[in-house]
Amino acid sequence: MTGPLDGLRVVELAAIGPAPFACMMFADLGADVLRIDRSDGLRSFADWHGELDRGRHSTELDLKSPADVAWLLRKVEASDVLVEGFRPGVAERLGIGPEECLARNPGLVYGRMTGWGQDGPLAGTPGHDINYLSLTGALYAIGEAGGPPVPPVNLLGDFAGGAMFLVAGVLAALYERQRTGRGQIVDAAIVDGTNTMLGMMSAMLSAGEWRSERGVNLLDGGAPFYRCYACADGGHVAVGALEERFYQALLAGLEIDPERMPDRGDPVNWPALRRMFAHRFLVRDRDEWARHFADTEACVTPVLSIEEAASHPHHLARGGGPATPAPRFSRTRAQLH
Repeated sequence: MTGPLDGLRVVELAAIGPAPFACMMFADLGADVLRIDRSDGLRSFADWHGELDRGRHSTELDLKSPADVAWLLRKVEASDVLVEGFRPGVAERLGIGPEECLARNPGLVYGRMTGWGQDGPLAGTPGHDINYLSLTGALYAIGEAGGPPVPPVNLLGDFAGGAMFLVAGVLAALYERQRTGRGQIVDAAIVDGTNTMLGMMSAMLSAGEWRSERGVNLLDGGAPFYRCYACADGGHVAVGALEERFYQALLAGLEIDPERMPDRGDPVNWPALRRMFAHRFLVRDRDEWARHFADTEACVTPVLSIEEAASHPHHLARGGGPATPAPRFSRTRAQLH
């Protein structure tokens, strides 16, 4: 079987972070992806970046060489998608910008991945995931109450707000091309994607159901029934008992009489509830709690390290893990190459 994107031809101009993650997904889903690397032998990323390069074949070009640029443009003529992650204006200066590429191939979808977007006051400014999140409000919202903001590694900006929106944009443009026969430019910016994902929080804030302070809200660790707790061995468990029946299962598992509990719907009671739950969770090791809650609806799970997660029975049963393509399809299997 071949993946659902079998037959799709993608040219990737090698970059770091979100653009190669998007192209990894295209390759995982069956696309034929050609990565263009620098001909000077230097790579702008470390060896650990290789996982994001999986599933492609590659060639080296000197994009300052007219002959190599001409070769690339010929390749573009026979491709469906081009993905680049340069700063705004770089591709144009190299002679491989949207104008040149779409002139050669009007049906091309030209995917552009940046942090700030192709225009705006910060468009040409360098930055990384942490910087893009800081200007959207997302970084401000993550962290313990009274503490500093905590970067969510680079999952939220690079991959969720960046790469996944690029993938969605490219696939949408390809769908539109079926009707019109015309390609277009997809401007995917991490700030745009992150702002989109903040829509629910922004609505809750406007409705008075979210506060700007960190660690005091329903989904940021403020709620005693939606946070992590330390265990006797120094490990942690994650509690996600949002719905009432799950909350009741949590109380039962902790051997707490619900009749003695203050109203969990009133945030005024949250500090006392957090202290009570924290005290209870400290009496057993993490894995003891995992076994204790395993067959309940309390939504209590162990917080695993990346190494531990790789051998968890659920992931093993599904053949899953960081190197496993997602999502899964009933007829056309996504697979590693």
